[in-house]
Amino acid sequence: MEHGPHHHHDGGSPPGLPGVPGLPDLAGPALTLLVLAAPACGYLLAARRAGRRNPARRWNAWRSASFLTGLALLALALLPPLGPAGHTDFRAHMAQHMLIGMYAPLALVLGAPVTLLLRTLPAQRARRVTALLHSGPVRAVSHPTVALLLSTGTLALLYFTPLYGAATAHPAGHWLLHLHFLASGCLFAHAIAGPDPAPSRPGVPVRLVHLGVAIAAHALVSQALYGGFSPYVHAPAAELRQGAELMYYGGDLAELLLAGALVATWRPERRTAAAAPVRGLRRRVPGTG
Repeated sequence: MEHGPHHHHDGGSPPGLPGVPGLPDLAGPALTLLVLAAPACGYLLAARRAGRRNPARRWNAWRSASFLTGLALLALALLPPLGPAGHTDFRAHMAQHMLIGMYAPLALVLGAPVTLLLRTLPAQRARRVTALLHSGPVRAVSHPTVALLLSTGTLALLYFTPLYGAATAHPAGHWLLHLHFLASGCLFAHAIAGPDPAPSRPGVPVRLVHLGVAIAAHALVSQALYGGFSPYVHAPAAELRQGAELMYYGGDLAELLLAGALVATWRPERRTAAAAPVRGLRRRVPGTG
């Protein structure tokens, strides 16, 4: 289990684009803040526009707070000190994995950005977005099974094959890994508990089963890492164990929050609609309560 620490950059030059000397690091803090500020400003402007278009249905402030919290979590994961440490320290990498792949996606999804977009777009463009949401590829990708495979199912491929070393050996690869964590995490959070429209989303029992599978898979991967059964993660044994503990306990908390979001966003509309005629029939039958 005792591996030497994995350093992905030499100490003589700052990370940047390979083979292109003199270019600055594209993952610098200023650019990161700019990239995160763009969706924050866009979301707030859209919320303001939605309130102006329909003053009787102002956009929920808690939705806005949730979306901004998700962006803040991304900033915490990508900016110093955690951002640079994720290139050389497995514990920092795992903390980034938790923030980018689990906590930030849940907060962003609970902000209901697609619903906000539909409220602010003209009718014709809103119909186009709705048609896109009902298209076959989008329905397939947003199904809980596919989202589970893309998010949790890729963990074994990442940590128990040479993929982790290949992805983290280069700054661009590390950022692609971040993008995968974020996109797959948003897909899974949306498939399980997202408030946005989801035409292919199954019922609550099926989603609970998928969430249970995700919890079990996270536990298995973290326990395997803790036991040192990953020869492709080159980190000191203590660092590897601490990263695995972070994945185990941090993943449990994130999935508990996701389960809470599922309960909070669940509305038994179909059951209520089906029960209404029965109650009306009983009121018309003499001798019944």
